[in-house]
Amino acid sequence: MFDVGFGELLLIAVVALVVLGPERLPKAARFAGLWVRRARAQWYSVKAELERELEAEELKRSLQETQASLRQAEASLREEAETARQGLEGMRREVEDAASLPADPIDAAGTPAPSPDTGAKEGDEPRQP
Repeated sequence: MFDVGFGELLLIAVVALVVLGPERLPKAARFAGLWVRRARAQWYSVKAELERELEAEELKRSLQETQASLRQAEASLREEAETARQGLEGMRREVEDAASLPADPIDAAGTPAPSPDTGAKEGDEPRQP
């Protein structure tokens, strides 16, 4: 910011010594040092405040992005749940339709379909109770 070298500082010190004199120069130097410290402290305070605000903004932005991604995930989960519900509803209807069919179905030719196998093999004698 300021490019002040050793030569310029020495010139300022000589001018201050001539203008203020040896008696008032230490008080003036302390006073100048006090103001420089206060200015630096104020600058660091403003800088820290600005950094805190920027961090808060970044945190808010991150939170909003996270909320948006959660909303998208929720929407996709709801769509998948609805698809699964519709699939289950269709399967339930198929099961109900299958349950409502007659016990001895008739094939397309009009002849009764063979009865289900009872577990008996050829040559087995029928059991009597």
